[in-house]
Amino acid sequence: MTYQTEQERFWASEFGSSYTERNQGDVHDAALLHFYSEVLRSSGPINSVIEFGANRGLNLVALRRLLPKVNLSAVELNETAVELLKKIPALEVHAQSILEFNSPRIWDMTLIRGVLIHINPDKLNEVYERLYKYSQRYILIAEYYNPVPVALPYRGHEERLFKRDFAGEMLDRYKDLRLVNYGFRYHRDPLFPQDDISWFLLKKS
Repeated sequence: MTYQTEQERFWASEFGSSYTERNQGDVHDAALLHFYSEVLRSSGPINSVIEFGANRGLNLVALRRLLPKVNLSAVELNETAVELLKKIPALEVHAQSILEFNSPRIWDMTLIRGVLIHINPDKLNEVYERLYKYSQRYILIAEYYNPVPVALPYRGHEERLFKRDFAGEMLDRYKDLRLVNYGFRYHRDPLFPQDDISWFLLKKS
């Protein structure tokens, strides 16, 4: 596999594989179920979802538990994560970079969670275009939010974590998108803690 950015190479490496191994657990799974049940209250019927940067597939597993008949697809470049994705029944797996993904299909919802923050800012518009192009109705963005773009150290590495208003940039770029709902999940939530993540559900009008 070829990589267009150093950020892609970083997440395809052993560092990305280590992230995959530690990204699990019952508390985490319960929090994801709570999270997606909240998001889905704001959407209409969802029959198909594609996740960009799916890692080991925990988001998709949570969605299937809530929507047993949903058709699921995943795009992921880390080989360790891809092997775990392939173990999930009835999941279409695209083992490639988001920046290389192309398909004749569209899905009811495109999903990206904790991935835009790790994309090279010069490539964000390409990722936005895929989130928009392959969505028939909904786009779900769940990331660290900041009103202006900032770069922060990530586990001792520079240029690996970027915060900004991703949803706002998409709303400005695509005029037929509207904001359906949004929320915040706090790391000190007594029942369903998450990593201070902000989520935004967008819909094509």
